[in-house]
Amino acid sequence: METSDWSFWVAVDTIVGSSEIVIDRPKGSHHPHFPSIVYPVDYGYLANTRSMDGGGIDVWAGSLDRTKVVGIICTVDLQKRDSEIKVLLGCTAEETDKAHRFLNAGGQMKGLLIRRGQRT
Repeated sequence: METSDWSFWVAVDTIVGSSEIVIDRPKGSHHPHFPSIVYPVDYGYLANTRSMDGGGIDVWAGSLDRTKVVGIICTVDLQKRDSEIKVLLGCTAEETDKAHRFLNAGGQMKGLLIRRGQRT
C-alpha cells in the first residue's frame, strides 16, 4: 500500500473513531421518500461531521466490529448533482456487496466501491 493510501485510511479511521455512529435507517427499513426501496444493511451517518449534502458523513454499518473501516463507496447523484463518500463500517463481503448494489440499483446514483487494502 502506498503512503498516500495509508494516510487516507488513517484519516478516515480518525474521523470514525472520534464520532458517534447514528443509524437512522436500519436494515429492512424503507426509504423515507421512496417507500418501495428497502435498506439491505444498517445505514446512517457520523454525528458532528459534514458531507456534501450538509448532513453527516454517511455510513453503512454491518454485522462485524463497527469501529473497523473496511472500505468506502464514492457516489455521484445525478438528481442532486452532487458526490459523496459512504464509509463501510464492519461490513462483511456480502454486506459490502449489498450496499454497493443498492447504490447502483437506480439510474440516478452510481457508486464506486473501494475496499480497504485495494490499490487505487
